[in-house]
Amino acid sequence: MARTLGHMSAGTPSTESAKRVLLAKPRGYCAGVDRAVIAVEKALELYGPPVYVRKEIVHNRHVVDTLRERGVIFVDETSEVPEGELVVFSAHGVSPAVHAEAAERNLRTIDATCPLVTKVHKEVNRFARDDFDILLIGHHGHEEVEGTSGEAPEHVQLVDTAEDVAKAEIRDPSKVVWLSQTTLSVDETMERVDQLRERFPNLADPPSDDICYATSNRQVAVKAMAGECDLVLVVGSRNSSNSKRLVEVALQAGAKDAHLIDYAREVDESWLEGVGTVGVTSGASVPDVLVMELLEWLAERGWGEVEEVTTANEKIAFALPRELRSKAGK
Repeated sequence: MARTLGHMSAGTPSTESAKRVLLAKPRGYCAGVDRAVIAVEKALELYGPPVYVRKEIVHNRHVVDTLRERGVIFVDETSEVPEGELVVFSAHGVSPAVHAEAAERNLRTIDATCPLVTKVHKEVNRFARDDFDILLIGHHGHEEVEGTSGEAPEHVQLVDTAEDVAKAEIRDPSKVVWLSQTTLSVDETMERVDQLRERFPNLADPPSDDICYATSNRQVAVKAMAGECDLVLVVGSRNSSNSKRLVEVALQAGAKDAHLIDYAREVDESWLEGVGTVGVTSGASVPDVLVMELLEWLAERGWGEVEEVTTANEKIAFALPRELRSKAGK
C-alpha cells in the first residue's frame, strides 16, 4: 500500500490498537553514495585487496564494516597509505593539499567525491578568483567542510553557529557570498543565511542550491509524515550529518519522538510503549537492507501494516569516477 503526495496533513492521533508503519520515500542511498560504494567494489575487483580508502567512503557503519571484511583498509590520512599503493578518496571530497600529498607519495588515486560536492568546490574556486569572502555554512570538523574549505582557505570562513555569524569578518561588503555543506537541514541553513544577511545585506546567494537533492528530498518526505507519527526511527550512523538532520526535522515537523539507529537491534522496546504509528526512513548513505530488517523487526512486534509515503521519485545516477570508467568498460 502506498500513497503519493506533495504534502500530507497530520491525521488523527494514533492508538495502540491501530499499529502501522509509515515508510518514507525517498530514503536511503543517493546517487553519490551509490557511486562511491561501487567505485570501491570495482577497485577491489580490478586490483584486488588491499584497497586503501581515506576516511570512511560514506558515513555508514554497516557499509564500512562490510567493505573492511572484503579487504578495504580505511585510513585517516594519506600519509598512512604505503607509497605506490591505491587510495580512494571518499564521497565527502578532499582538499587540493590531499591530492598533492598523494602525488608526492606516488599513490594511485580514485576520486569518489560526490559530483554535487565537486560542484561546491568549483563554486569556492570561482568566488575566490573573484576575491570574494566566502561564508561556508557547515559543521566544524565534518570531512566535507574540510575538503571544501581547503580549496581556498584564505577566502573561506566556516559558519556553524549563531556565534560564528557574529564573529564573521569581511573585507568588502559588496563581495561576500554564502555556500553550504551539502548534507545540512534546509531550514537550519536558511536560518543561518537570514542571520548572515542581517549583518551583510549584500550577501550573494550561490549560483544553485548547494544542499543536495537527496538531502532535501529525504527531509521533505519526513516532514510529510512526521505529524502522524508517535515515533520516527531514522536508520543511519551517528557520524552521518544528513541522518542526524532527519531526526531533528522529524521532531520539528511534529513527531512525538524520534531516534537514530544503525540496526534494528538498537531499538529500545520502551520507545514503542503507547505507540500507534511508527515512521521509518533512512539517511542517504544507508543500504535499504537495513530498513527492511527494521520493518521485519517491527512486524514481529505487531507493526506489520506498512504504508509508503512518496513525495518524490529520484532517477538521478552518476557515472563512475573517470579512473575506473575505462578499466570497467564503462
